[in-house]
Amino acid sequence: MTKSLPQIETRDEDGTQVLRLLGAVTVEGLPGLDRAFRDVSAAQPVRIEFGEVSRVDTAGAHLVARLRARLEAEGQRVTLEGASAQTAALIDTVAAAEPVAETEPVPERGIRTRIAGIGARVAGGAAFAAELLAMLGLVLSRLARVLVRPREFRLTALVHHCEAVGVQAVPIVALMAFLIGIVLAFQGATQLRQFGAEVFVVDLIAISILRELGVLLTSIIVAGRTASAFTAAIGSMKMREEIDAMRTLGLDPAMMLFVPRVLALLLMLPILALIANAAGIVGGGLMAWLSLGISPPMFATRLVESTDVANYVIGIVKAPVFAVIIGVVGCNAGMRVGGNAESLGRQTSSAVVTAIFAVIVADAVFSVLFAEIGI
Repeated sequence: MTKSLPQIETRDEDGTQVLRLLGAVTVEGLPGLDRAFRDVSAAQPVRIEFGEVSRVDTAGAHLVARLRARLEAEGQRVTLEGASAQTAALIDTVAAAEPVAETEPVPERGIRTRIAGIGARVAGGAAFAAELLAMLGLVLSRLARVLVRPREFRLTALVHHCEAVGVQAVPIVALMAFLIGIVLAFQGATQLRQFGAEVFVVDLIAISILRELGVLLTSIIVAGRTASAFTAAIGSMKMREEIDAMRTLGLDPAMMLFVPRVLALLLMLPILALIANAAGIVGGGLMAWLSLGISPPMFATRLVESTDVANYVIGIVKAPVFAVIIGVVGCNAGMRVGGNAESLGRQTSSAVVTAIFAVIVADAVFSVLFAEIGI
């Protein structure tokens, strides 16, 4: 038994275009009805007659609602005649459920908009700086509590993070510093040879590595690998609601998660800086020997005579400050992670960029400060 396909008859009646529907307006007859409805123009008012319609399903109601919406959007009036209350309600329901395309507002352009954007970014930067300051205060308060209640301190976690932060970073730090020493010696030899002052390449290597490059490049490497690791670890725990579970169990996340990580950086970054200084000087001495003929004993003698211990102290003094910056930025970024993997990736990248930028800014502040006090 075949189902009767819908039919449509059109006529003009007193300046009104009449569409007379017959049969079942259902999904089986949609192709024919759709073609007929597409030919309906908005040149005059339209009346759709349902007097001889036996049945209307959702698909048919959607087609009628779409036709009515198109004609009304073009400024023409559409009326439904002879439709039962159930059919009219179905057409209205389908029309109300149609998705509405969202139009993005056109952004305003002008000096006021630009000033407002700059102000919003400045306010956001100030709020972020306040978050970092609050995180620093939280870590310092927990470190002070450790002195009063040493039993709350997690020594096992500290040892684990010292290995991850320090021991595992020794190869890359030593290799980087060794290559930097070679580059400095090679470039310095090329320039100083023009003036017959090749021996001063020892001063160049010692001062630049001990005072600046050793601790700075070490901190940048540690910021890249450690800040991201802190963010990923803490952010993953936040995504899985493990931090909320810790609070429920009466455990302090700052004491359990932040303090061991920051303290491990405080202990290991000066040691890594010392290793970087030694590797950089060895690399520079090797290149000076190969390119300038400065023997290792001569290099060592010149190094001791021309290099002040203050240069080494200035470099090492920066290490604890850089360590706190990296640890605070990494932990804060981990706590900013939302409930999805996209947020975790975004905060991990942000932590690396922020930590490296903050380390470089702090190094510039140290350089200006030491220059002002004559060190």
